[in-house]
Amino acid sequence: MKYIEKLLNGAEVQWMPLGEVFETRNGYTPSKANNDFWTNGDIPWFRMEDIRESGRLLNDSIQHITPQAIKGKGLFRANSIIMATTATIGEHALLLVDALANQQFTNFQIRKSLSERISPMFAFYYFFVLGEWCKSNVNTSSFPSVDMARLMKQLFPIPPLAVQEEIVRILDKFTTLEAELEAELEAELDCRKRQYEYYRNQLLSLDVINRERKLDYVESVPLGKIGEIRMCKRILKEQTKDSGDIPFYKIGTFGKTPNSYISKELFKEYKLKYNYPKIGEVLISASGTIGKAVIFDGEDAYFQDSNIVWIENDESMVLNKYLFYCYQIAKWKIAEGGTIQRLYNDNLKKTMIPVPYFGDNKKSLAEQQRIVSILDKFETLTTSISEGLPKEIELRRKQYEYYRNQLLSFA
Repeated sequence: MKYIEKLLNGAEVQWMPLGEVFETRNGYTPSKANNDFWTNGDIPWFRMEDIRESGRLLNDSIQHITPQAIKGKGLFRANSIIMATTATIGEHALLLVDALANQQFTNFQIRKSLSERISPMFAFYYFFVLGEWCKSNVNTSSFPSVDMARLMKQLFPIPPLAVQEEIVRILDKFTTLEAELEAELEAELDCRKRQYEYYRNQLLSLDVINRERKLDYVESVPLGKIGEIRMCKRILKEQTKDSGDIPFYKIGTFGKTPNSYISKELFKEYKLKYNYPKIGEVLISASGTIGKAVIFDGEDAYFQDSNIVWIENDESMVLNKYLFYCYQIAKWKIAEGGTIQRLYNDNLKKTMIPVPYFGDNKKSLAEQQRIVSILDKFETLTTSISEGLPKEIELRRKQYEYYRNQLLSFA
């Protein structure tokens, strides 16, 4: 026997078409050109961003409107539901206050004749079921939108109010447990990151070394002594495409997903003729977010000149992986002035890093490797938690969705 059957204990569930249960109205965006509609307003005006940032129970918004902005259309009432019926179809929330939403949303308000028979929170939870139906029943003439005529014919269950309240209690508990788990895992991740940063500073920060460890075998060395600064050949805008064979990383996509590409022929030509990083060398962002470091993995790719650079390093003096960790705490000599921060080559050469036993390469590399091994372990631990966090949360969400579907499956 299903849990919902036990919960009902033989009680009847009445099914009614959605159009007979809810009154619907479309969202509305007041004119942005009229400042009187938006200045000093106190009525929440909701967008999709508000739903995603609020946890779907809405009591305030980023933007507000004034009463004159409504133009007699009336507000969406508290305890009604808004659901996206275009674009991100099926996303929905429960309004806790009188408000308005943009035209992406349709408002569903329980009819007065049924207001004492339907819990707004129960309706909110059942809209997860309706949202899935909406995603599979879309009109795609000019842009995706829900087939509203068919939606309003979908049947909505009305079990006894006591059963609705018990379902809400159980699902609220699942929601709370999920939020607590997410907070707990994020706190654990933050703790690991702090531990990692502490030990990294103990091992690499010259200030900490001099103040706390008081070692005399670590010397501050400018990067200009480690190797020459290199960058790729300049790529012109007309040489790039939105799709293609070889990713071209600009400063905005460095370390992320590329949105620009160059041809394989151009890549082969430039790689052969001009500077190109070797596997393991550390690429550095020299503008925008200064000092972001990515270890080159050897995959075919090209990088924006002057904005992404690297030290040409043969590792006879300093290990690439050691450089990578040093870059995380480096005090970059950033050029002042201009709208975008920039790290010029001359300043990069003057950036100091701590090198143990500098001048005794054999001893120095052995100590560098020891430090790298320690930090690698911390990084692996932190990365495993970082990757495990969303997986664990996703697992809990699937469990929650399973039980939610079980509780809301009255058929």
